[in-house]
Amino acid sequence: MKRSNRWVLGGLVAATFVLLSAQSFAQDAAAAGGAGAKPEGGGDYGYKFEDDPLSAGGFGPSDATIRVRPGPVRTTLIRPRTSFVPEMLKSVENI
Repeated sequence: MKRSNRWVLGGLVAATFVLLSAQSFAQDAAAAGGAGAKPEGGGDYGYKFEDDPLSAGGFGPSDATIRVRPGPVRTTLIRPRTSFVPEMLKSVENI
């Protein structure tokens, strides 16, 4: 199959998937009985929360700041040998 035929076939398959895909629609709020819909009794009702955590204090610029201790300093157990070259030369001199 030629390269151009593959592109055409791939484009047709992609267009078929796009054109035949099902569309979804949201229900109306009144028909679904969800948010904004009145209950069967017709009365209005609601909830009032007295202790809303978002309106709690402690988040202002002049309030105390929580400071976290820095993590431990980690050192490696494997240390490079800084005197490797002089030791190697000493061992070669004796040969």
